[in-house]
Amino acid sequence: MYTRKLVSQLTERMSETRRFIQIVIGPRQTGKTTAVTQALQATKAPHHYVSADDPNIISALWLQNEWEQARMLAKRADCVLVIDEIQKVKNWSAVVKTLWDEDTRAGIALRVILTGSSSLLLHRGMEESLMGRFEVLYCPHWNYHECKEAFSFTLDQFLYFGGYPGAASLISDETRWGRYMGTSIVEPTISQDILMMEEVRKPALLRALFMLGARYSSQELSFTKVLGQLQDAGNTVTLSHYLELLSKANILTGLQKYSGTGLKTRKSSPKFMVYDTSLMTYAHGAKRKHLIDNSADRGRLVESAVGAYLLARGREEGFSVHWWRQRGDEVDFILAKGQELTAIEVKSGKTKKLGGSFVFKQKYPKALSLTVGSANLSIEDFLLGKCELFK
Repeated sequence: MYTRKLVSQLTERMSETRRFIQIVIGPRQTGKTTAVTQALQATKAPHHYVSADDPNIISALWLQNEWEQARMLAKRADCVLVIDEIQKVKNWSAVVKTLWDEDTRAGIALRVILTGSSSLLLHRGMEESLMGRFEVLYCPHWNYHECKEAFSFTLDQFLYFGGYPGAASLISDETRWGRYMGTSIVEPTISQDILMMEEVRKPALLRALFMLGARYSSQELSFTKVLGQLQDAGNTVTLSHYLELLSKANILTGLQKYSGTGLKTRKSSPKFMVYDTSLMTYAHGAKRKHLIDNSADRGRLVESAVGAYLLARGREEGFSVHWWRQRGDEVDFILAKGQELTAIEVKSGKTKKLGGSFVFKQKYPKALSLTVGSANLSIEDFLLGKCELFK
């Protein structure tokens, strides 16, 4: 079984002296539970694993009872408590805070790992109750390097089928793969990770926004134009809020234009970007041969793959991802980390004007400039991680 980087991170944290709750966050079906299981096997530590996936049994009392069982184990040896899908327990963060603080005062060395797919509810709970008590470990979509090693994906296969490991065995049957994406990934993410956790007055509009935004990934669309496409009586504020929910659910986001001051970015039209290219191809609905062989479509797939890769690394490494345009000059991606800037242009088969990075460099002379798809930096090498993103 393939071992991801997250496994070694968890193994290291579990071997440390009890200091923080470890919270593993990531999209559905990316291997959070598998990674935790592999880490537990590697450490061979006594553990108590429970899942909050059954809505008929979960409650604050259930959580307290499971925690108490782990405490009993911890009296005999260092023990790890794992609670999967913790966000499904009502008021989970307040209960966890109380129990964790009780252990701290009593000197109980119980290590705790929490996992969840709903970043919406997890972040809210962490911000409300657990400040200073936790660390976050991210479990992103599988990148090209991982899919190549684990499933022998070619670059074209990765561009179309993306990084959901559960779908990798279905790529020989595109129709079956598409059904899996819809029923096991997209719909559960929207219905369970968003609609069950947030008040959404227009679920149909949110679903339509995802399908449109995913299909037009790597392209700028104003919310006014989107509303015209969706033929809905909503407003731009509603669309902006729904896009934020989709982003926190790790399926679709809107990159904001880089301004250098931060004053104009939120007023600009978003550049839609999927967190995994499989979401784009699913929303598009076209066969792989059509999307890969068509120069313009392949170009948008490549740019979306680069964007998804940067979003995943940015979350892990602490940099933000934007885009930039000034008059007719445009840069596909701008990375900002403190005072460091990197301008990335993607040369991917789309017919477009290149050279925006030169104009950007004139405005920001200290910025690093990269061209993905050039003779010096191939698309494959970039997606394999063979390039430093900052000076």
